Amino acid sequence: MVSPLPRNSVEDWLALRGRVAVVTGAASGIGAAIASSLSQAGASVALLDRDIPAAQRLADSLALRGRQAMAVACDTASETSTRDAAQHVQANLGAASILVNNAGLLRSSALADVSLEEWNQILAVNLTGYLLCARAFAPQLRKQGDGSIVNIASIAARFPQTRSGAYSASKAGILLLSRQLAAEWGQSGIRSNAICPGMIRTPLSATFYAQPGVEAARAAMTASRRVGEPEDIANAVLFLASPRAGYVNGAELMVDGGMSSMLMDMVPRPGFNHGGATQAA
Repeated sequence: MVSPLPRNSVEDWLALRGRVAVVTGAASGIGAAIASSLSQAGASVALLDRDIPAAQRLADSLALRGRQAMAVACDTASETSTRDAAQHVQANLGAASILVNNAGLLRSSALADVSLEEWNQILAVNLTGYLLCARAFAPQLRKQGDGSIVNIASIAARFPQTRSGAYSASKAGILLLSRQLAAEWGQSGIRSNAICPGMIRTPLSATFYAQPGVEAARAAMTASRRVGEPEDIANAVLFLASPRAGYVNGAELMVDGGMSSMLMDMVPRPGFNHGGATQAA
């Protein structure tokens, strides 16, 4: 019989205290928010990134709050680098029980124009990198008996967008990879789930929102009428990473403020969109 989880605090409710969590692409944006939230929930966190100075600054910041965090240089598209990172984490923090695959690459190019080199680079980071990290940390996750992998995909995995063909294809691949991991590794005590963020305000998208009217227009496309923040994704990760989601495996969670539910409201329907007579599409 499964022992009841404590309910004294957020940390206790999630039961993440003392666990070792690994976050790729943790130096900034969504990855940094995820790492910070896991740390706040009591986990020891390994911050994997190619930008080691930025990752180290975050690790130092978390350490000042009394948390255990470590920056680890890692190119997630390299099998050697991911294996080395896994060994380094286990030697310094202990065996990981949580892996958040988040490192990603975005390049804007139409399918007719994207070079083979760029296509392969995007797939190497956004898709192959997720597999390499999963395989590198799998022995540690399996050892814990209740390991959790959370794969950060995108709303682009479900809805195509022009000039983002390679990115969208890579993110769609993440969803199937995540379910495949669940199917193959679930019996050994490893859960695998995916999150699809919608429009999230990050340093990479800051220039968008600096343009007059852009934020209001984007917010209007969501059911929640706001642009998401990195913490919105981090909160979803906390649940999926925790024992509270112990029977959630192979799931895909859309965290988009309801944007994916607003498609029909984006279709012009005279006399209906802004009130007036009701009519079918």
